[in-house]
Amino acid sequence: KQISLSTDYSGFFNFSPGADGVVRWFPSVLQFDGEIYEPLSLKALGAHMDTPIHLEVGAEGQIISACIGSDLCIPTDENGRIMINYRGGNNTYPQFSVTDILNNKVSSEKLKNKIVILGATAVGIYDLRVTPFSNNFPGLGIHANIIDSIIAKDFLRQPGYYRLLDTMAILFSGIILGFILSRLGVISGGIASFLVVSGYSFLCLYLFVIKGIVLNMTYPVLVTICIYTGGTAYKYFIEASQKRFIKDAFSTYLAPTVVKQLIESPEKLELGGVQREITAFFSDVQGFTSISEKLSPQELVELLNEFLTEMTNIILKHEGTVDKFEGDAIIAFFGAPNVLKNHAETATIACIEMQKRMGELRDIWRKNNRPELKMRIGLSSGPAVVGNMGSRNRMDYTMMGDTVNTAARLEGVNKVYGIYTLVSETTFNATGNHIFSREIDSISVVGKEEPVAIYEPIGYKEELDSRIIRTVDLYSKGLKIYQARDWNGAISFFKAVLEASPDDGPSKTLLARCQRFIKEPPSENWNGVFSMITK
Repeated sequence: KQISLSTDYSGFFNFSPGADGVVRWFPSVLQFDGEIYEPLSLKALGAHMDTPIHLEVGAEGQIISACIGSDLCIPTDENGRIMINYRGGNNTYPQFSVTDILNNKVSSEKLKNKIVILGATAVGIYDLRVTPFSNNFPGLGIHANIIDSIIAKDFLRQPGYYRLLDTMAILFSGIILGFILSRLGVISGGIASFLVVSGYSFLCLYLFVIKGIVLNMTYPVLVTICIYTGGTAYKYFIEASQKRFIKDAFSTYLAPTVVKQLIESPEKLELGGVQREITAFFSDVQGFTSISEKLSPQELVELLNEFLTEMTNIILKHEGTVDKFEGDAIIAFFGAPNVLKNHAETATIACIEMQKRMGELRDIWRKNNRPELKMRIGLSSGPAVVGNMGSRNRMDYTMMGDTVNTAARLEGVNKVYGIYTLVSETTFNATGNHIFSREIDSISVVGKEEPVAIYEPIGYKEELDSRIIRTVDLYSKGLKIYQARDWNGAISFFKAVLEASPDDGPSKTLLARCQRFIKEPPSENWNGVFSMITK
């Protein structure tokens, strides 16, 4: 204190490094022993400009700025600190030895009209500081940087609302990245994170270089890295586990392409249903009860597993979904959860292949003295509700609706006509011309008021012989005459069919029906629809 009172100008040279040991700020004023002191750098600049130094204080007593005169004010933070705008490293400003100056080895022109800071730079003096440019920076060099930036009015400042900006940057990056990463993969998510970090870094750099505003880069960037790392880890560990579960759980009764869609959109597995256009499939083995009575449990299981495996493989091959097995019955559908461009045609083709494969299996079973299974199939296309139905703890991806009921009824209707595949009119109308089918009848099934035109898909046109084509042609003519109530005319056509194909079940059924109608004609308002009285 006595030293400071003995001179016209005195100031402090203390620096308080930050938590990382780096000097970035210096106080604009210090109080010691009841006296107020200015920094040495400001004091030197005030003496050079022959202008007093004063502080601007806000309404709440906080220091707003430190001013040299009325025109030169240096912004401070809420604690009255000034941020140092470093101009460079150790060699930014000329340095001369005091000995050289005293011995006239330094030209006076190099010192004329300059602010000269005199101090010791030796290591043993312990006035070496850590700055953003160097780990061994002389303390008087810091004062030189301060004076230079003040003269140039090139100030750095942190606005009073910088903490709010930091918080907003952290929240913004967290929310945006959380939204983006949940919809992107690891690589694309990494690119998005890089763009967010780059964008924020560029903003901070722009404000620093052009406006002299210093924002916090560390925390927003760390948040971005943590979110990306955490999101990637979640996708790898949690979602990968979920995908493995979906694959293991559904690959046994869904086609691989369908399982892939479920893995990409697991929300489809949530409890609930949506209305979709599908083709429902129901099948059952003819006379399975009597067959099972002739086999041991082990033989029955082996036969049933072989049959179900072969049929299921064909369904999955055509991207159908196996709903469930009920003993020897298979319930499936085409068109959900995956999207099939023409599910009706695909399902019909699958049925043709299944019946063809059943014929091949019967040849094998016959040679091995095993029962020969025959399968009845019912198909119907239209709207249905599909989805996971049941309870939260146990659910079943299944289908419901009138379309489903119709397909189930048609499977049983096969018995009436002695055939093994029946499809509804909606399914028939949606199949391609290369599938050869014949109309069997118009019926009203139990539980359904409107009549249903039913068709039998026979095969591909290019694979059929002339006998089958003639059989279908004769039957179609007989059906039209039958529906026109010409019983004798229809009988002649059905007999002609049976001469060409003695085992044709539909012709036998309608022939017997015509003979009965001759004796007991239907009502006058009969429209050619046969009413089924059983399921």
